[in-house]
Amino acid sequence: MKDGMDMCMFMQNTLTRLMRLPLISVALVQGKAFGGGAELTTACDFRLMTPGSEIRFVHKHMGLVPGWGGAARLVQIVGSGAALQLLSGTARVDPEKALRLGFSEQTLSSSDETRALEEARAWLSQYTEGPVSVIRAMKKVVTAGRELPLEDALRTEKDIFGTVWGGPANLEALVRRPKHK
Repeated sequence: MKDGMDMCMFMQNTLTRLMRLPLISVALVQGKAFGGGAELTTACDFRLMTPGSEIRFVHKHMGLVPGWGGAARLVQIVGSGAALQLLSGTARVDPEKALRLGFSEQTLSSSDETRALEEARAWLSQYTEGPVSVIRAMKKVVTAGRELPLEDALRTEKDIFGTVWGGPANLEALVRRPKHK
């Protein structure tokens, strides 16, 4: 019992740290992500799937509930009703269902490992291109909005805004584009 609880806390802490990284993360699901693999996908900012892949929360069949934080994060991603269906029904989530639920952002065109990884990198680049300091700041304000009470999130957003206002990326942007187009 102690070993199970130790693993639970270790994985919960690890996945929470992954989720809070000041980087934008994506889970690329190729094949099957069952149980702990399904929980891991919930710790990423985005999920991409390849044709024929699936995500499945099989914990019920093992006499368990998710213990790595997957249930709490799943509720935030798809809502409580859909989360309860996926967890208690151990439903197979294929790429089409994941898109319908808002659990996945896109189904990639290729199942080939190399091509899928290239496709995922290209997809992710739309969110990660640009000044690293701004991308990190953006992730921090989104994390605060998700995890903190509104007043604290607003204060955090204001504080982080103050770190980028007048900074190198802001000044360069003003020189390049004095007005929004």
